[in-house]
Amino acid sequence: MELLIQNLSKTYSNGVKALNDISLTIPQGMFGLLGPNGAGKSTLMRTIATLQDADTGNIFLDGLDVLKDKQQLREKLGYLPQDFGLYPRISAEVMLDHIAQMKGVIHRSERKDLVASLLQKVNLFKDRKKALGTFSGGMRQRFGIAQALAGNPSLIIVDEPTAGLDPSERNRFYNLLSELGENTIVILSTHIVEDVSTLCSNMAIICQGELLMQGKPSDGVMDLEGMIYQKSIDKSALDEYRGQYNLISTQLKEGKLNLRIISEVSPLNDFEGVPANLEDVYFSHIAQKMDPITL
Repeated sequence: MELLIQNLSKTYSNGVKALNDISLTIPQGMFGLLGPNGAGKSTLMRTIATLQDADTGNIFLDGLDVLKDKQQLREKLGYLPQDFGLYPRISAEVMLDHIAQMKGVIHRSERKDLVASLLQKVNLFKDRKKALGTFSGGMRQRFGIAQALAGNPSLIIVDEPTAGLDPSERNRFYNLLSELGENTIVILSTHIVEDVSTLCSNMAIICQGELLMQGKPSDGVMDLEGMIYQKSIDKSALDEYRGQYNLISTQLKEGKLNLRIISEVSPLNDFEGVPANLEDVYFSHIAQKMDPITL
């Protein structure tokens, strides 16, 4: 199974070019789409999900022309958008039954079995009678995955799924997404690098509507090995170092600013060589389009 995106572009009426000639091949498994807020991630996800049209380009899911055969794609799609609205007074069980009916599960007994199975899968069965408005952020996200799974989709899109989750909820969500990725295409759109490093075997980075990198996270890290250096400085010296070195990230620790730079040769000024990580990959590519220190 494979999702093929070819030369996809989208410009909004206000002149913002949200997608600029994006081409991607997304295989079965977990695929991470990384980019800062406003990078074009949600526009790409909504276009794949047939919720908006592209200006140019094509999308194919195993030969299915997504942009021409939208209804067929929707029958194969599970979608958890960034802003997932719920009816707060309706129970999880009733809401999921309604969604299953909308996705074509007609027979009541079949829906009952499906709803129970999905709620078990996301560990919400014991909460099935509770109103959705009483759910925590993690429970809401797990319910969102349950509704996305209704209809046995072959493509699942989740847009910023872990934003606002506490560490324990995030771990439970990671485990659930990893299980889903064993048998389908799961696209995880996020600006949180940890989500991709934890879950995804393939990834892409986009910024200002342009594709900057695609491949395996491990390959991206390997490409930067031996080129990442760090040093702690006083905050007041940041502009001086910014002018001399290729800064890709900063982190404030105990009143000191920890700089990470990328350099093909060992720099002066007591910089220490350190192992590269996926954040270095992300920030080094983002720096091609914008100042990563201001993100």
